[in-house]
Amino acid sequence: MRAIMATRFGAPDVLDLVELPTPEPGPGELRIAVTAAGVGWLDARIRAGEGPGVFAVRPPYIPGGAVAGTVDAIGDGVAGHWLGTRVIGRAGTGYGGGYADTAIAAAGNVFPVPDDLGLHSALALLDDGSTAVALLEKTPVRAGERVLVAPGVGGLGNLLVQLALAGDARVIAAVRGPEKLAVAQDLGADAVDYAAPDWAAQVRARTDGRGVDVVFDGLGGTVGATAVSLLADGGRFSGYGMASGAETVLADADRRRLTVVDMAQLPEFWPDTPRRVRHALAEAAAGRLRPVLGQTYPLAEAAAAHADIEARRFLGKSLLVP
Repeated sequence: MRAIMATRFGAPDVLDLVELPTPEPGPGELRIAVTAAGVGWLDARIRAGEGPGVFAVRPPYIPGGAVAGTVDAIGDGVAGHWLGTRVIGRAGTGYGGGYADTAIAAAGNVFPVPDDLGLHSALALLDDGSTAVALLEKTPVRAGERVLVAPGVGGLGNLLVQLALAGDARVIAAVRGPEKLAVAQDLGADAVDYAAPDWAAQVRARTDGRGVDVVFDGLGGTVGATAVSLLADGGRFSGYGMASGAETVLADADRRRLTVVDMAQLPEFWPDTPRRVRHALAEAAAGRLRPVLGQTYPLAEAAAAHADIEARRFLGKSLLVP
């Protein structure tokens, strides 16, 4: 099989295309002929040697994990109806194994894709869709509330925007650049460019000076700190990412005036992931959730995908196609 191998930690050029023996599924496992693999910020951080400890890996390793494709072999104990089924799932048992044209997955980590849903859209929901649902369960928003999502059109952010809008919240998407502003507006959100020096003033003006009730922060750093300052007293802050390279730092005074959950919430979501994945897939199949799909790269160009992610030259979900 063809796969991408991270030969060491470092810049994107540590990713090499290699040929490996095609694996066979073991007991309780499926083999997936991969048509698309998800690629994201976490993959880039792990490759750089800066990933969270819970995703600890040692080179050489195959990055990624989220894949879509068709089941072409099953191991002992796996029901025969899986053969030929279009699925999304997670390769391996921990992190790694997704950047390849063939993946092995535990049957319990695989989900059938509804007939009316494309594989690429389904794949965009495996991690980001389930996490978006979980974030809104942990920090619910009510109709009429003012919600700031940053970034607003990333793989996860665009789904948060859509789900909050579906709950009749007033959503402001913080994005970067005119293309992303247009995408956010197409989703139905208000939008501001957080690269503009006055973006915080723009948010205050659009909330009649009151600020926002809820912030979902996947950027961290200075943008995250500014987002905290935009929260009205009694507001809620949900931190789920640090694409800037650093988590948002909240002062003690902000923690006293706000309800705060940070990235420590993420591992709490994992046990209930299957329910949330199925929910996100059903919403998309019914036309109520429309993942934003960004750039698609040939498998051999994984390094280019990582470079674009690190330079923020992407929107929505980026995919590798074997």
